[in-house]
Formats: sequence, C-alpha cells, structure tokens
Amino acid sequence: MERFPTTHHIPPQDAPRFHHLRLLRSRRVGPATYRRLLAEHGTALAALDALPDIAAAAGVSDYSICPEGVVAAELKAGQKAGAQLLMQGDPGWPAVIDDLSDAPPMLWAIGQIDLLQRPMIAMVGARNASSLGTRMAKALAADLTAAGFVVVSGLARGIDAAAHHAALQGGTVAVQAGGVDVIYPRENSVLAQQIGAQGLRLSEMPMGLQPQARHFPARNRIIAGLSRAVVIVEAAAKSGSLITARNALDANRDVLAVPGHPFDARAAGCNMLIRDGATLIRCAADVIEAVGTLPCAAPELPLRMPDHSQTPDRPQAPDRPPKPQRGLRETAALHNLILNRLGVSPMAEDQLIRDLGGAAPVVAPALVDLELEGLIARSAGGLLSRTN
Repeated sequence: MERFPTTHHIPPQDAPRFHHLRLLRSRRVGPATYRRLLAEHGTALAALDALPDIAAAAGVSDYSICPEGVVAAELKAGQKAGAQLLMQGDPGWPAVIDDLSDAPPMLWAIGQIDLLQRPMIAMVGARNASSLGTRMAKALAADLTAAGFVVVSGLARGIDAAAHHAALQGGTVAVQAGGVDVIYPRENSVLAQQIGAQGLRLSEMPMGLQPQARHFPARNRIIAGLSRAVVIVEAAAKSGSLITARNALDANRDVLAVPGHPFDARAAGCNMLIRDGATLIRCAADVIEAVGTLPCAAPELPLRMPDHSQTPDRPQAPDRPPKPQRGLRETAALHNLILNRLGVSPMAEDQLIRDLGGAAPVVAPALVDLELEGLIARSAGGLLSRTN
C-alpha cells in the first residue's frame, strides 16, 4: 500500500526534517510518543510507515498520518514568515530545555537564535498588573539583562509585556501559545515585531495556529524549561503563573517571587509561593544570588498533606496533632513520581498508590491536579494513564 504520495517535491537535503515534522504533526503523536517511535523504529520515515499498523493494533481503524500537503504548507508558511524550524540536536537548539520530561522536539523561531545559548531567567505574572508590579518587572528585566541574562516571558499583557519591553536591548525571548506567526494579544503586535527584530519569538505549535486556552499551560512549561529560574512578579492565587512555577519545580528550576500586600489579590499567589518555600525577591541582585545556589534535593514519599481542619469554628481535636503543609518542592516530587510510574496503559488508582508507597489522602489530590493539567487521563472504572 502506498502511504507516501509524491505530489510534493521534497529536496533530498530537506527530507529528514520534512518526515520528522510530519511524524510530530500526526494525530495522537505528542513529544513522548514521537521520541518513543523514533527509538523503536530508528528513523522518522520508518515510524511513519509503522503508524497505521500501530494505531490499528490499538483499536483505531480509521487512522491516517498527517498529509504531506499539510507539512509542506507549514514549511512554506514558516519560510514566508521568516521563521526557522529548530530540531533537537541542531547547533542552535537550547539543550537546557531537554530537562523537561515532555520537551518539545521542534521549535519555530523568529529572530536572534543565538540568544538561546545564553543564560535565561523567566519572568511572568498578572495580566492585570498593578503600577508597582509593572515598575518592578521593568526594573528586574533591565537589571538582569545588564548582568548578561536573557529574560524569557510569554508575550501576555501586564507583567510579561513590561518585562519584554525593558529587556529588548539586552535580550528577550517570547514563547507563544499559538503559531509563531500569530500574535496574541493583538495589542502586543508592535512589541512582537520588535522582539522578532531584536530578540527571539518561539513556538512549538504549527504555523498559523490560533492560541486556545489549552495551549497556554504547554507554553508555560517551555518558558520554565528554557530558564535557570522563574521569577513571579504578581500572581493571583489561581493563575497561569503558578502553573509556570509548578513546571519550573518539575524541571528542577528555582522559583522566585516578589512579595506583595496581603490585601492585594494580585499578590496572593506570590505570597503563597514564598510561604511554601520560594525565594523572596527584592531586586535583581537577589535573583542573581539565587541562581548561583544549588537546588535542594527532592524529598521522597511519604509526603505530608496540608491541614485545613484548624479553623476558629472547628478546633483541632486534641488527639490529632496538626500536620505540616506540603511545600512546592514536595508537590513537584510527588507529581514526578506519579508521571514516572504511569504509562499509556491504564492502571488502577489503588495499585498506583500501593506502588508509590504513599497514603491515598496524599496521592489523590495530586492525581486531580495532574488530571486538570491534562498530564494524565482517567478512563472507565477509574483507570489512570499518562497522556502522550
């Protein structure tokens, strides 16, 4: 059966890159599956040839690999936008990102690729940033680039935009949730053009893809993976910035936070991070001092649960001593243990808890977190599996 039509001419020197991109863009192939297929079959072309049979064995009868025309159109769009497709192993590839368990195999880039070889610090925060928060982000970004660091952020409103603006002259990288040629939000169009000319824009998504809500957590992991540390300037108690902080801990990066007033909801996330062990940041000198320290070793199970039973209306029972809170690093360690234990084959939750050697009240909330982040899936009967 002919699985590879030849309607699109592929220059011999571009064929390997073409096949790698076609494999990555095929349905149900994420970063982990992509790497596993390459390891099992040796080349992208061999993996593509095997994909329909693999899908059929998994019960998917109507599976088809990504059409050649789709890949050819993406490469043409990248060329038109002045973008370069970086692959893992290329000379300009940022090796530091390979620390991520789900590191992107390819990145579209517009701008100064050499910035990826310099030490990077991520800076993220609230979109509805306060005046003080914006000033703090600008001061940190300017001082960090003056010290030789590249500032990485997500091209969002508020703190992200302030950090990018202040770091333009010294070096900044914007990681986008959609295609690298799609600017979001539109109000940052001029800033995006400036970054493309003086800094660097990156995306793992296909050219032309409009960003959706589910794309932003994936973008946040790249921001964390590129950086030595992540600085949170302002963040609400539930925000994308805290997801970036979690990604940073999962990649064994330092998490740093600027404190704020307890009555300001935009500072609640930063204050929580500091309470749970993040380094308090007052100026760029604090950041530079922090990134020169070695990360703490991750703790082992069993991990401690936070205790919420001690309230003015419900006193703690005398025979039940209070339990210490579980910190960010302990949470990240538990998430890593769970993800390392799970595979694509469904597994019973009770069996997973026994294998981890932890208690159900400790593991169950972590499973909910990972499920909400889309890292694990729950199927019929409560069976758990890792996505991609």
